[in-house]
Amino acid sequence: MTVDIQKFFKAIDPSKTLVVSQEQDRKLYIDFSSVRGGEIIGKLKNKIAKLSPDSPTCALFTGHIGCGKSTELLRLKKDLEDEGFHVVFFASSDDLEVTDVDIIDVLLASARRISQSLETLQLEEAKGFKGLLQKTKEVLMMEMVVEAKANVPGMGKISASTSGKVSTEVNTPFGTVAASTEKGVSLSLGIGEITVRTKNDSKLREKLNQYLAPQKSELVRLMNEELIEPAIAKLKQLGKKGLVVIVDNLDRIDNTVKSFGRSQQEYLFVDQGETLTKLNCHMIYTMPLALKFSNDYGMMMQRFREPSVLPMVAIRLKDGSTFQQGLALMRQMVLARAFPDVDAANRLQSEYITQLFDSLDSLDQLCLASGGHVRDLLQLLTSWLEEEMGLPLTRNSLESVIRSKCNEMKLPISDEEWEMMRKVKQTKRVNDAQGYQKLIRSRFVFEYRDGGESWFDVNPILAKAAELQE
Repeated sequence: MTVDIQKFFKAIDPSKTLVVSQEQDRKLYIDFSSVRGGEIIGKLKNKIAKLSPDSPTCALFTGHIGCGKSTELLRLKKDLEDEGFHVVFFASSDDLEVTDVDIIDVLLASARRISQSLETLQLEEAKGFKGLLQKTKEVLMMEMVVEAKANVPGMGKISASTSGKVSTEVNTPFGTVAASTEKGVSLSLGIGEITVRTKNDSKLREKLNQYLAPQKSELVRLMNEELIEPAIAKLKQLGKKGLVVIVDNLDRIDNTVKSFGRSQQEYLFVDQGETLTKLNCHMIYTMPLALKFSNDYGMMMQRFREPSVLPMVAIRLKDGSTFQQGLALMRQMVLARAFPDVDAANRLQSEYITQLFDSLDSLDQLCLASGGHVRDLLQLLTSWLEEEMGLPLTRNSLESVIRSKCNEMKLPISDEEWEMMRKVKQTKRVNDAQGYQKLIRSRFVFEYRDGGESWFDVNPILAKAAELQE
């Protein structure tokens, strides 16, 4: 079998999230749980499906951006669906302005996605919820007049104007739903009318939050009593076990400081954490990893259980030696992108390796340079292929790509941050100082797990920098 370079380049796209429910993506999926400190996704599934199927749960899921959280959560979605649950999965970054997120924005986005997913169940009309939305719409209409047509992620085709003309076509797991003002506006469309206008207008978004923030408890009550609880009852009549909502990409919200002096991440997960736990179904939110090192982490744990952490794939041990089991799985991740239909053991034969690389050692150096970070590996591999402009890829080109990446990463690093990284390199630990949050957020430092114990190390791309040798 000869590698198709165009298909290979497409398969290593760092922005692509594998959807394991799809057969072709399933061929590319590698189970790293054995080298990531345990079966994290299995434990989340077990808590919902086995321990508490009929009582609401709320979980936080975190890890470095790009380490594979979305892929693992989509695997969880499939596993829970196989267990009989109806699962709503959405990328919150499609609905929210990540530089300016309020608790109201998260609640409305969740309500819209839940409602849109269940349109064909013919739930009783949510009169109270629709009444609140109508009053909200009237307040916002004082601010602007909008007439727009768009394809809204997760919602479908929508046309809306403040004059009251609205229509949409929505694809749901139970079929396609069409709605218009002539037929009566669905709950998801009513919410969408508001959120599609406010996402890209900061003044209108501020007006929305000023109006609904004092009514936050009422909004949660209406979501529970008129949407979530009736939906669960209807789902159980249809043989489903319950409702699970997975809110992905909340870990990507910026850590900007709000006007009242609180960082956005701490505001949402600490100050508003209790509200996030009040929805009466199984909720899973992704959380910024840096919050684990916040001074308010203890306060946050008064509202949530300990977050599930997806660490890096361990390819080195704490003593610096190579972890062969982790390295072997990272090799497979690369080789599966080129030879998805070849058995895992056979991919390691020289006839396949030499089509891609000048040697197995070059592949290993790529894996080691990634630090076990899935997206970083794919980004390095993409840059390597672009640099080489053909196959097989050579060690010299890889070294050039790594040097270029190192120089790029070094530019914003301060002397103080270099000093902190030197300490991490020596001690394999971090503390809760503000500076360490930035090291984690910027992926200058990675977290690993060994027997349930966390340890940290500098991103291998930076490890040989002269500044770390001082």
